[in-house]
Amino acid sequence: MSSILEVKNLCKKYPAFLLDHVSFSVEQGSIMGLIGRNGAGKTTTMKSMLDLVHPDEGEVLFFGESMTEKDNSVRQKIGYASGANQFYIHKKIRDVTAMTRTFYANWSDTEYQKYIKMFGLDENKKLMELSEGMKVKYSLTTALSHHAELLILDEPTSGLDPVSREELLEIFQYLAKQGTAILFSTHITTDLEKCADAITYIQNGCVIASKSYQNFLKDYPQQHSLEDIMVHLERKPMQFDQE
Repeated sequence: MSSILEVKNLCKKYPAFLLDHVSFSVEQGSIMGLIGRNGAGKTTTMKSMLDLVHPDEGEVLFFGESMTEKDNSVRQKIGYASGANQFYIHKKIRDVTAMTRTFYANWSDTEYQKYIKMFGLDENKKLMELSEGMKVKYSLTTALSHHAELLILDEPTSGLDPVSREELLEIFQYLAKQGTAILFSTHITTDLEKCADAITYIQNGCVIASKSYQNFLKDYPQQHSLEDIMVHLERKPMQFDQE
């Protein structure tokens, strides 16, 4: 398979945090989970990849091209969704959609309506009136409505009820079979156990491992799940004062 996304030595420095030479790749038709504890750098990685925050160093190739070389054509192929939409919160869903569809040449009203119905979204509601779970569903609806070949999703299952999460994971698996590549961050490791082909594990701004799901598990034979592995890698013995 060919790599749809290649991240090479990506760096972003903040006063209290460093994203340190992050590298990994995502293949066509595969689902990669980006995992790590809160504050590890998952969201910073995704935002730096998409130039939503400007990285200090590194290279990111989408379909073999950097986003700055052919900005519009590359963006047309990418769908991005995060846990909350901070823009146009006072506007109704239908009005936000009317603006959003103008940015995508391959926008499909048929796909849009399919996901609106599937996720039970009311187009007459304002974004500020949606629950966190519904905001996620709306972000995913717009991302899935323009036939993106790569989906970059920041905590897409956070805030969803168990049934909606199962439906979403089934959609991911369906899209992957059609050739769509999916990178999504999550702290719900059981979701990855159901659908992930590969895992990239980030800790304190550094990639500790990036490999197939099965090989990742083989590296920790004493652990029985992704959650066990995360706890094993992250947990430090607590020090208690002795009286």
